[in-house]
Amino acid sequence: MKKSEPMSESYYYILLCLAKGATHGYGIMQMTKQLSGGDVVIGSGTMYGATSNMMKKGWIEEVMGEGEGLERRRMYQLTKEGRAALLEEIARLKRMLENAEEI
Repeated sequence: MKKSEPMSESYYYILLCLAKGATHGYGIMQMTKQLSGGDVVIGSGTMYGATSNMMKKGWIEEVMGEGEGLERRRMYQLTKEGRAALLEEIARLKRMLENAEEI
């Protein structure tokens, strides 16, 4: 079994948000803040740097927004590879938590 590299909180939350469906950067930033109870706040610089890197990795892709007012919005969606990376990270985090509970 190959060792999975730890994922940054920003990457994790961006992928987690996109697992619910395609959305725009501002939506991801708001959803991350909500999901983390305010513990993780992704700024616009982090957001766009992370999305650029994740597109290069093939984890997310840009899609055209649909609906009134969304046509010009840059939207992102999870790819098959991105979903696999997210599930691998969730499994890694679960293993870490199980180890901690054993102690």
